Amino acid sequence: MNTIVILTILVVIFALTFDFINGFHDTANAIATSVSTRALPPRVAILMAAIMNFIGAITFVGVAKALTKDIVDPFSLNAFDGDTTGSVVILAALISAIIWNLLTWYFGIPSSSSHTLIGSVAGAAIASAGFGILNYGGFTKIIMALVLSPILAICAGFIMMSIFKLLFKDLNLYRTNKGFRIVQIITAAIQSFTHGTNDAQKAMGIMTMALIAGGLHVGEEIPFWVRAAAALAMGLGTSIGGYKIIKTVGGKIMKIRPVNGVAADLASASIIFGATLIHLPVSTTHVISSSIMGVGSAQRVRGVNWGMARKIVTTWVITMPISAVMAAIVYFVLSLLF
Repeated sequence: MNTIVILTILVVIFALTFDFINGFHDTANAIATSVSTRALPPRVAILMAAIMNFIGAITFVGVAKALTKDIVDPFSLNAFDGDTTGSVVILAALISAIIWNLLTWYFGIPSSSSHTLIGSVAGAAIASAGFGILNYGGFTKIIMALVLSPILAICAGFIMMSIFKLLFKDLNLYRTNKGFRIVQIITAAIQSFTHGTNDAQKAMGIMTMALIAGGLHVGEEIPFWVRAAAALAMGLGTSIGGYKIIKTVGGKIMKIRPVNGVAADLASASIIFGATLIHLPVSTTHVISSSIMGVGSAQRVRGVNWGMARKIVTTWVITMPISAVMAAIVYFVLSLLF
């Protein structure tokens, strides 16, 4: 078995590990509001999220195809004459992304797995061949989606909550909350489905990129076994749960009631699914947290814990550059071994 095949197998293993970690790291956001309002017990919410994530992940491939070619052209990394550079680049990116995800999960910070992975791929690729290797058109499009989606989510959350306030202003608060707890079960399922349609595809794209770079796959189509493996890894990761991040997103940004949870779920799910339909990867962490901030602002600006919000935003800003630097360091270490 030659070095390229060994590296490709390692990339697949680490990509599935990344997806597994992403399952309990990011999926916690999708069910945070329904758990915090006690619409669903944690175990039931996690099981439902695992199933819906799997269904969402297996259904769409547009984001995976975009990631395969929009950051770095995988054919420019293709392994001719036994060159292992492309495979080492992708392996370094995955190791960096996994390290950062585990660190932020340990401290309960809802960091973006999307930022981590994209920053890591860019950092490792630049370390291998300089800035010229980046596909600037596609890379800029991805960055714009990552930057604009939280802004759109804040606006969507604000508008959704404002509509709810207008529609249900004369109803009994207790009965309204009881009814919205039931609705939250549905919106949490929708939220988990949309998470799967976008987040699981990132690992699919990376695995396909590795297969192309290793000369083991031709074309941009995502092999079915890649889709199934990534969906299963995310579903299993989701079943583990991420209680630290549930606690942060579900209670430390603002005090969430069922009506707030439904508004936030619908707002964020619409942004995430919209991005999936136009084949753009977005940070589900950013979108969900931002929609909660928008909902809180519509209810009472002072009701939002802006100190926690600043901490989350700071993590958003530093994730991509730190991931890029980490990936470059890991690349240099791996290039000594391979």
